[in-house]
Amino acid sequence: MIDKNQLTLTVEEALRDTDLFLVDVSVTPDNRITVEIDSPEGVDIDTCVALSRKIEAAFDREAEDYELEVGSAGLTSPLKVKGQYDKNIGHEVEVMLREGGKKLCGVLQSVSDDLSEISLLTTRKVRPEGKKKPVMVEETVTVKLADTNRVTPVIDFK
Repeated sequence: MIDKNQLTLTVEEALRDTDLFLVDVSVTPDNRITVEIDSPEGVDIDTCVALSRKIEAAFDREAEDYELEVGSAGLTSPLKVKGQYDKNIGHEVEVMLREGGKKLCGVLQSVSDDLSEISLLTTRKVRPEGKKKPVMVEETVTVKLADTNRVTPVIDFK
């Protein structure tokens, strides 16, 4: 079976000195390998093919008998690593909270260096005292990532 740690080191070495970053590596018991990468500008097929060839050069397909898939993280896949959060600063995200299945939507403003919390600019209705009509108010909300189930980018085709 392919050693996931060795595979991760091989991928990280191949991505060194590029703007690409590793999102996830998975190896199933029957040696199906999936490698997800990303970059601030996105990932094209040629990049995936080049990385696939570097992995195949490091792990003998005949000796290991594995299936390899190299691709980019999906547009609506949950954010997993700091690079993905950095890439989405200024863009709308949806945050599913652990508490009661609540959902927050807002523009990602910042992410802490240790990936422990994020700040969102959200909009909510507030009824000012003495007024009949509610007004929309923007506020910055800080969320601890430990309190979330997932954070996903919102795709808007407007």
